[in-house]
Amino acid sequence: MLNGTNIFLIGMMGAGKSTVGKLLAQKVGHNFLDTDPLIEQCAGKSITEIFANDGEDTFRNLEQQVLAQVSSHTRLVVATGGGIVMRSINWSHLHDGIVVWIDVPVDILYDRLKTASEQRPLLQTEDPLQRLNEIYEKRRDRYAQADISIMVSADETPETVSDRLFEMICARINPDRLRQNVS
Repeated sequence: MLNGTNIFLIGMMGAGKSTVGKLLAQKVGHNFLDTDPLIEQCAGKSITEIFANDGEDTFRNLEQQVLAQVSSHTRLVVATGGGIVMRSINWSHLHDGIVVWIDVPVDILYDRLKTASEQRPLLQTEDPLQRLNEIYEKRRDRYAQADISIMVSADETPETVSDRLFEMICARINPDRLRQNVS
């Protein structure tokens, strides 16, 4: 169906890119990759340590290098870091595949992240909810450049999201399939 085309999942931290990505990869018969563990492997330290010891710019440089390497392969569903969309050069790699924005309202993101905020360097602040809102506002226009956007509600399971996303991808690749399902 996809002829080996990669699917790149973008969106905020906590949007479910990794969880949904694994399920989606099974549905489309692709392998799954998450850029964050690959960055940690390259750096030999955790993302938290990279941010603390080397700074966000170093992290973003590693992220860019990992994306460049990953995008040269095919048959992948790739969960990317939330800020990957902020560098224009990354879009040249993302556009090698289908870019999917998993859009989750900030209040739901906050509920998902508040217990694990110490593992999220960008949320090391007095008001993590305000910080999430600021990040979302800064990135929203970039996320909106995705080929496909899927809005996720609080009551949806990752399975439901991956099922809906699979149908959206099928409809984009083969619009006649959607018409057949409606008939």
